[in-house]
Amino acid sequence: QVQLAESGGGLVQAGGSLRLSCAASGRTVSDYAMGWFRQAPGKEREFVSGISWSGATTHYAHSVKGRFTISRDSAKNLVYLQMNSLKPEDTAVYYCGARWGGSDYLVYLGANEYAYWGQGTQVTVSS
Repeated sequence: QVQLAESGGGLVQAGGSLRLSCAASGRTVSDYAMGWFRQAPGKEREFVSGISWSGATTHYAHSVKGRFTISRDSAKNLVYLQMNSLKPEDTAVYYCGARWGGSDYLVYLGANEYAYWGQGTQVTVSS
């Protein structure tokens, strides 16, 4: 069983930066693909970014490409989401997801493809 815990959210002005962390426990996630999703009030959970278990492949939603960077430190069981040039429309609860990785290049884009989730961390961007 994998437990995930997100941290690093907060209130920031537009144009600012935040770095989210996702700490995994219960077992190593070095062979798990990881993803970041977000959910704004009244909206469905949407894909933000994902990384393959090897770290060789990353993928970003069009709305965050060029501003967000996903990375992982498998030795520490951590996944990060560096968020720069934040916009008010980035305001949401951000969730970390994990699933067994499959091939080392695969990134999973659908929320229903992830088996484990954290409790989320709130990101609020003021204009």
